[in-house]
Amino acid sequence: MYPLKRSLIAPMAMLALIVSSIVPHTAARAEATQAKKTQAKAPAKAKPKSKASAADSNPQKLSIQSSAAIILDQQSGEVLFGKNPANVLPIASITKLMTAMVVLDANLDSDEPITVTNEDIDLEKGSRSRLSVGSAVSRDELLLIALMASENRAASALGRSYPGGINAFVQAMNHKAQMLGMRDSRFVDSTGLSSGNVSTAEDLGKMVRAAHAYPRIRGYSTATNYEVNTGHRTLAYRNTNRLVSNEGWHIGLSKTGYISEAGRCLVMQATLKSRPVIIVLLDSWGKLTRIGDANRIRKWLEASQGFALPPKAAQVSLEDAGDQSDQSGG
Repeated sequence: MYPLKRSLIAPMAMLALIVSSIVPHTAARAEATQAKKTQAKAPAKAKPKSKASAADSNPQKLSIQSSAAIILDQQSGEVLFGKNPANVLPIASITKLMTAMVVLDANLDSDEPITVTNEDIDLEKGSRSRLSVGSAVSRDELLLIALMASENRAASALGRSYPGGINAFVQAMNHKAQMLGMRDSRFVDSTGLSSGNVSTAEDLGKMVRAAHAYPRIRGYSTATNYEVNTGHRTLAYRNTNRLVSNEGWHIGLSKTGYISEAGRCLVMQATLKSRPVIIVLLDSWGKLTRIGDANRIRKWLEASQGFALPPKAAQVSLEDAGDQSDQSGG
């Protein structure tokens, strides 16, 4: 063979060099493409299961609108839920539970007629009352409508007719609070119309637990309606808490409260299946919020504590949940 000319050797060497550099890169790209295809065909890793269901039983997951609340196991005193339980707040007509205990502790004549006077007119809030001045009603019936319908003149008359008058009555209220260990509570009247009646959700849990031991408080606070003969006319009253007539609730004690400084308040003793609990809701901002909170609490207890509520336990309708009070303390 004839030897290649030097002028041809240089270009051929350059071509070989270029080809040798291209082939590895092409192979690398092919391998990368194949790897991507393989990964695409591989089964996707299972996503971790949501922890939301496991957290449903966490007390912190219960969301309520009331600014302060507590839920207690009535028998053991165990706190099942708390939200700002130590906040000192006005309690409005929840005060009337203490009024009732002081009246009953005094063992006064329950049949004694008590006449409503000008002293019982609310000059602080200007709340309405159907008990006109001059109405004569027994102490027992005054107690009933004070608890059931949050009748302010009834509660005022009960305090005023106490031995020693209203000042002695308020002293007895505060003494009772001390005896119950209600360290952050103070009472200034028998109606709850003054924002000076203050307590905490924690203290009110103690008060509700004590009040539930009184059969008349249990019966009167959960009565659905009652008619009172004042000597001039017959007045029909109904309970300010419509939950007492709802089939889904088994309520053993109830009291509502409202003044503008306190917001909407509600305390109850209720039995869910066979477990009695105490519920305290303070300063609910909306007219229906305390009812909504109560129903949320019931659902939460059913889910987190394994309660099996009656099958007819339905939410109270907005119409049924309407509040009858208007700055009346109820």
